Amino acid sequence: MPTLSRNTLALTVAASVTTAISLTTVGAAQASDSVDRSDWPDSITVATASQGGTYYVYGSGWANLIADELGVSGGGEITGGPTQNMALVHSGDVALGLTTMGPAAQALNGESPLAPGMKMDNVCALFPMYETPFSIAALSSSGIDSIDEIPDGARIGFGPAASTSDTYFPAILSELGVDYERRNGGWSDLGSQLQDGLIDVVAFAAGIPIPAVSQLEVQTGVNFIEFSDAQQEKIVDDFPVAPFTIPASTYSTLDHDLQAVSMWNFTIANCDLPEEFVYQIVKVSMENNDRMRDIHRSAANSVPENLEYNTVLPYHPGAVRWYEENGHEIDPSLIRQ
Repeated sequence: MPTLSRNTLALTVAASVTTAISLTTVGAAQASDSVDRSDWPDSITVATASQGGTYYVYGSGWANLIADELGVSGGGEITGGPTQNMALVHSGDVALGLTTMGPAAQALNGESPLAPGMKMDNVCALFPMYETPFSIAALSSSGIDSIDEIPDGARIGFGPAASTSDTYFPAILSELGVDYERRNGGWSDLGSQLQDGLIDVVAFAAGIPIPAVSQLEVQTGVNFIEFSDAQQEKIVDDFPVAPFTIPASTYSTLDHDLQAVSMWNFTIANCDLPEEFVYQIVKVSMENNDRMRDIHRSAANSVPENLEYNTVLPYHPGAVRWYEENGHEIDPSLIRQ
């Protein structure tokens, strides 16, 4: 089986910046003294995505929560997003990460664009995060109010290379007849490029509210572009997404609910991590949803009731133990043996 080093990943994913964010908070609140910590790692890293996106905020905050509660040093790492995170966690370069079900299925089946033919089967699911809506924004001054009004040759920012957005959104827009010039970059950078007129449209696949968009609408007028009924139906039929509604309350200048599509996200772990360590991570995460929501409000969906939306990755035995102890059933076919 081929190996996939971090250097290879960094070269493959142009938008990835594999620079660890030094969030080495070691909490005073330790796990119970009765817990055997002899095989626990001294530190953990969570693979996130680019700055300005929800993954970065969610993942870095989650790393700090784990560090505070379990007494290990922890931090988030900037990456190219879900596709690269599957590779980093599979290889053991990082312990934990965040991914989306579409890229997860591709990686598990050996169809990752980063390493075609390599089945990344040493990745286990922990818990549901939230749905990733696919949404589109342009400046109000552009006059673009609908997908049909995106002009031929429009410069569209699709996020970091090989991210969920970059993997699926170009194909989605092509399916809808949009002719575009593809641009990649971190969300914060693309937001700045949109404001400066260097690109015409940004096509996001990220948890809402998207920090870069929230910042952008404070500085200038933003048009939020939705899918029509026919467009939504076509995309749901042709891609691994579901209908979704972005509430008007998501952004300060959004005055009506937006029709969109979405894909679920889950936290992931290297399957070789100790069972008790993973059990404690899931326990902290599932029993402190108020603190998870303080990290990012999308974590309101980070609850066991949404376990059903993972039909792809096996659950780590440590995660399964917590769910079963708390009355949540896991499909036996999705339990890592």
